[in-house]
Amino acid sequence: MKKDIKVIGSGFSSLAGACYLAKAGHQVTVYEKNTTIGGRARQLKKEGFTFDIGPTWYWMPDVFERFFADFGKKPSDYYELKKLSPAYQVYFGIDEFVLISDNLEEIKATFETIEEGSGKVLQDFMDEARSNYDIAIKDLVYRPGVSPLELITVETAMKVGQFFGNISKNVRKKFKNQKLVQILEFPVLFLGAKPSETPSFYSFMNYADFGLGTWHPKNGMYSVIEAIEKLAVELGVTIKTDSNISKILVKDKEAYGLIVNEEFVEADVVLSGADYHHTETLLDETNRAYSEKYWESRVFAPSSLLFYVGFDKKIKNVEHHSLFFDVDFDVHASDIYDNPKWPENPLFYASFPSKTDLNSAPEGKESAIFLIPLAPGIEDTEALRDQYFEKIVTRLERLTQQNLKENIIFKESFCKNDFVEQYNSYKGNAYGMANTLLQTAFLRPKLKSKKVKHLYFTGQLTVPGPGVPPALISGKLVAELIEKHL
Repeated sequence: MKKDIKVIGSGFSSLAGACYLAKAGHQVTVYEKNTTIGGRARQLKKEGFTFDIGPTWYWMPDVFERFFADFGKKPSDYYELKKLSPAYQVYFGIDEFVLISDNLEEIKATFETIEEGSGKVLQDFMDEARSNYDIAIKDLVYRPGVSPLELITVETAMKVGQFFGNISKNVRKKFKNQKLVQILEFPVLFLGAKPSETPSFYSFMNYADFGLGTWHPKNGMYSVIEAIEKLAVELGVTIKTDSNISKILVKDKEAYGLIVNEEFVEADVVLSGADYHHTETLLDETNRAYSEKYWESRVFAPSSLLFYVGFDKKIKNVEHHSLFFDVDFDVHASDIYDNPKWPENPLFYASFPSKTDLNSAPEGKESAIFLIPLAPGIEDTEALRDQYFEKIVTRLERLTQQNLKENIIFKESFCKNDFVEQYNSYKGNAYGMANTLLQTAFLRPKLKSKKVKHLYFTGQLTVPGPGVPPALISGKLVAELIEKHL
């Protein structure tokens, strides 16, 4: 039976859910509070430069292919992909870096030059990682987190120990060189927790990295948002921007509408891809499934300090994706998770999309995105932002042996306060709720409201978790759940 479904937010999960629901024959309207769609995956254009405001990594291409295939389409119907070679580089000191190739054989050879015998060890590690990927990404993550029984399969029973071990111990047992350890621990940071708190089973992220490679969609990640928007419109979805939701209306424990820009809008079903905690504040307290105490007790992924910078020259000695691990990884992690504060010496990530994509900067110039992971809920001031920009650019100059500060045309920043103001993000988190053992699958906030009929949730605070591919999957899972309960 055709239903009138209203969707809050226009990020990856909301748009994906809207596509599946429209395909099922429902009337679907998406409301976005900001002027442009995309949620955290919006775009900044300035003085001829173009930046992805949010996600910049395109991993797990098979998940994107599976998404579009559900509609008889392919990613190539909408955007052009390029595999990055090298995938990225990791700096450990002045002129001291490791290039990660676009194929496992070359990566093994690189490891071997750093630690004798590590090439074969890496192959064994990757065989296990691939097995985990096949179980997790091709099967487990496509389950709705309704029951713990979803995790119990013949395959997972054989790997039960990996759910109770952790990535950090597992990697350090196999590799002694600290550089290799940090390179192998890096991918799980996308899951929003310390490697020491992330189950060993999540080594499937290493297969996503070394096995499937790092890709770049022409014109940036926003081209993927535009692709899903085009698909949604083709399916009959209506998308409305500048549409702020101030209330989810409930009568007799059943959602029946929204207040959008102070006006009543009727709905048979409400699906929210907005921040889960924020969405529940749009309900009267008696209709909220999770208390403030619950949210306070959760482990949240980091917030971030981001800079979008235009340079008036090309930058040497950097790749499209560059990681700067020249300071103590464990100390910075502790400053995020154990004793939240601004890190004295932060690790940082830099993306130079104009290394690959000529459309991201004027000719002869360079676009740069810098990211420092921070504890959620931390103090955020312009003075602190400026102080930390100075820190990382000074280090960038020193590590890559070039002067850059006088070549800056402009810089824009985005930090915790912006995550709160623009995305209603709980404590200004950037990536949602961390995927720790006690926050996995059925232990995450539910896709279906436990208190209000016809109210559903999608996105990085629910199943399956943080990241762009999981967001697409979350949209599919919630659409299937809505169909099941109509």
